[in-house]
Amino acid sequence: MKDKGVRPTKASEPRVQYAALPFRALPHPEVLLVSSRDTKRWIIPKGWPMKGRKPHAAAAQEALEEAGLLGKIEKEVLGSFHYVKNMPNGAAILCRVDVFPMRVDRQRKRWREREQRITRWFPVDKAAEAVREPELAEIIRAFDPVKGAVIQTVPTQVTADEAIPALDADYDAALKPNAALA
Repeated sequence: MKDKGVRPTKASEPRVQYAALPFRALPHPEVLLVSSRDTKRWIIPKGWPMKGRKPHAAAAQEALEEAGLLGKIEKEVLGSFHYVKNMPNGAAILCRVDVFPMRVDRQRKRWREREQRITRWFPVDKAAEAVREPELAEIIRAFDPVKGAVIQTVPTQVTADEAIPALDADYDAALKPNAALA
């Protein structure tokens, strides 16, 4: 059962989520992206903290549920990005997503959200171009799957007043369907 996330002490503080950055280091490194359920934009598997699970374990669970992925997830945060989440009640909340790299060993044939999402492997540079969140794109670009480089590229402490103006364009874009998936 999932918690509703870490409750902020102030309304202007972002809610926390955890994500896996699934990768494989073949002759040419690749990153797996999944489509979001509502807007069909390209994202990485992510979700709310889970009671009794460490952040990296929650990220690995999201990768399994959203993309059927099994592999080794790192315990160290690669970076963080921000986005605006549309809640079922119509509210839009700012979220900070801590990203953990995950070396994928295999993808199951069946998984919980298989019928709700599309998964696709991208070369690292193309994955960075495919995501709409600029901070996430920077994390993907800075990550070197071959070397396993863990680079903290994005500040983890941002208030809504600082982040929301930068996210407005992304939020508007997220409301439009992804032409590649339509």
